[in-house]
Amino acid sequence: MKKYMWRRILFSIFSLLVVVMIVMLLVYTMIARSAIFQQDDTWNKKSNNDRITYEYAQYQKYGYLNYVDYTSWLRDKYVAKYGDSYSTKDDYLADKNVIQDKKAYEKNASVQEFLSLYEAKGYTIRYLEPMKYRNGTTKPGGNGSLLAITEKSVVSRLFNYVKGFITIETTRDVKDPELTDRYIRVEKDPYSGLFAVVGSGTQHKYLLYFDGRFPFIHQNWIHLNLGTSYTTYRGQEITDVINMPAGDLVTTKQQFPAMLGTDQYVDTAIDFHTLSYNTGIVGEMEAAQFPDKYTVYAYKRSGLSMIENSFVIGLIATLIAYLLGLPIGMTMARNKDGWADKLGNAYIIFIMAVPSLAYIFMFAALGTTLFHLPYKFANAEVKLLAYVLPTISLSLPSIGSLMKWMRRYMIDQMNSDYVKFARAEGLSEKEIFNIHISKNAMIYLVHGIPANILGCLTGAIITERVYSVPGVGNLLTRAINSYDNGIIVACTVFYTSLSIISLILGDLLLTKYDPRISLSEDAGGGR
Repeated sequence: MKKYMWRRILFSIFSLLVVVMIVMLLVYTMIARSAIFQQDDTWNKKSNNDRITYEYAQYQKYGYLNYVDYTSWLRDKYVAKYGDSYSTKDDYLADKNVIQDKKAYEKNASVQEFLSLYEAKGYTIRYLEPMKYRNGTTKPGGNGSLLAITEKSVVSRLFNYVKGFITIETTRDVKDPELTDRYIRVEKDPYSGLFAVVGSGTQHKYLLYFDGRFPFIHQNWIHLNLGTSYTTYRGQEITDVINMPAGDLVTTKQQFPAMLGTDQYVDTAIDFHTLSYNTGIVGEMEAAQFPDKYTVYAYKRSGLSMIENSFVIGLIATLIAYLLGLPIGMTMARNKDGWADKLGNAYIIFIMAVPSLAYIFMFAALGTTLFHLPYKFANAEVKLLAYVLPTISLSLPSIGSLMKWMRRYMIDQMNSDYVKFARAEGLSEKEIFNIHISKNAMIYLVHGIPANILGCLTGAIITERVYSVPGVGNLLTRAINSYDNGIIVACTVFYTSLSIISLILGDLLLTKYDPRISLSEDAGGGR
C-alpha cells in the first residue's frame, strides 16, 4: 500500500511537471507575444523607441525574457558610488547622454563595461538609435536606448515557477533593520476572543487565526504561489483573485490595534486579520491607529469568493445528481423495458443529445417564467435564489449519466451466479436488488466520487457564463481571450492537480468500499 502510494505520488508529480512544461511551451512560443498588448492602453500611448523599451519591460514581467536597460544599470552603478546625489554628477550625466550619439557611444568606458558584462552572460545587445526630425529635434519617444536581452528557456521558466510555488513566512521576511523584535508566538486574539499565531518580522501579523467565516480557521503562513495575473486582473496574485470575496463591504464596530484596552470604537470594514508589514513611511494617522508598522490591510466583504461560489454550486449539484440518479437508475434496471425504464431512457437520450447550451437556456427560460427565479446572478434580490438555476442546470447531465451507468451495471449483474444463488436461497427480488446487485454495481461508480466532488472547485464554464456566476469556471476562457499567461499556467496546475488527487482518492475509496480490491503488490498485484 505505502509503496503504491509513493509510486503514484511521484509519478503524479512528474506528470504534473510535464503537463505544465507543455503548456508553457505552447503559451510562450506558439502564440505571438505581441498579443498581450491588444488591451494595453499604456502601449497605445507610447511611440518609437519608448514603445520598444516598454514592450521589453512587459515581456520580462510576463516571463518571456530577461532584459537590462543601460540607463537603469548606470543608475545603480552611480548610486553605489555617490548615493542619492548621483543624478547631479557630471560623470553620470555624461555616461547617460552618450547613448544619444550613435557614432561615439561605443567608445564610452561605461558602455564598454555594460557590453562586456552582459555579452559574457550570453545576453544579446540591442541599440535603439535616436529618432530625430530633419531639424535635429528628437521625435516623441525617440530617445536612444541600449538594451541587453536574453530569452528564457521553458526549463528555466518551469524551474523558477516550481521553486517559488510554496513559500512559508519566517521572521526574516521583513527586510527592515529598525525591526529588532522578531518572533512567532501564540497570543490571545482580541478580534475573535480565541487564540491566534502571530508574528513579527513575518510579512503578515496574523499567521493562524479563527473568525466567523467558513471554514472558520484561516492562515497567512503558507502560500501557494500560482502566479500573477497581468492582463485580466492587472497585477493581482491569482490565489487572491479566486479566494477574495466579491460582495459588498461589511462594516462593524471595531477597535484599531492602538485602541485596544480603551473604550474607543469605530465603524470600519477593515479586516485586521489581514494586516501586513508596511515597508514605506507610516503616516501620522496610521501611527495613531497602529502601534507598529503592520498597517497594510484588506477589507471584509460579504458573499462568497470565486472558488467558493463554484464549489457550493458544484457540490449541491453533485449531491442532487447522486440522490436522484442512483435510485432512478436502480428503478430502471429493476423494471427493465417497463414504463419507468422507457421514461428514464428518454431523459438520458434527451440530455445527451441536446447541446448543453441549449438545455441550459431552456431550463433558464422555464425557471424564470414559471417560478420567477433570477436569471443573472448579479441581479438577484435574494442571493440564495440566484444559486437555484445554475445548480439545477449543472445537475441535469450528471443525473442522466448516473442513471445510465447505474442501470447498465445493475443489468450486467442480474445474470451473475451470486444472483441466481440468492434467488435459490429464497431472497426476494427487492432484497436482491437493493442489497446485493446495487452494492456490486456501485463498485464501478465509487471511483468517480472524489473526482466529482473535487471537480466542483474548477467550476462549470458554460453554466457560469450563462448565469453570470462569479466563479472560476470561466477564468480559463477569459485568460485565453486576453492572453493572460499567468492564469493559463495557474489553471493548468490547478486542474491537473485536482485530477491527480481525485484519482488517488478514488483508488483509496475503492479499496475501502470493496475489500477484494488491494493496492498492495503482495496481495496478488492488486485488482
